[in-house]
Amino acid sequence: MTGAVRYDLPEADDFTGPYWDAAAEGRLLLRRCADCGRAHHYPREFCPFCWAGEGRVTWETASGRATLYTWSVIHRNDLPPFGTRVPYTAAVVDLAEGPRMMTEVVDCAAADLRIGMPLTVTFREAADGVWVAVFRAAPPD
Repeated sequence: MTGAVRYDLPEADDFTGPYWDAAAEGRLLLRRCADCGRAHHYPREFCPFCWAGEGRVTWETASGRATLYTWSVIHRNDLPPFGTRVPYTAAVVDLAEGPRMMTEVVDCAAADLRIGMPLTVTFREAADGVWVAVFRAAPPD
């Protein structure tokens, strides 16, 4: 796929750089508002709940725990490089800190997925040095 357009890579910038740097280190970051106390994801420079400005919203490391909210098994996707990954499980998870996040569930058969099942974050290298958060079934307690 050398030189091919890819549709799975983030467009990192100065603001989101800390998020992608943390992912490369195996950490999931969220943003939390000092005014209303709520965490949010995807990263924004302001609070989407109370509109507090950039100086009131900071990065924090998430626990990496989540529960499965919903999912869909994708059997066809013609955008590179997704076609080489089918079937895969696109999912929405509820992070332990509150925000909902779009992601992928890996290493789990579709027949074993259940709404509310506990998940844990892991990271996949999407390209050289670019890591993205995905989730897998949490180990039993």
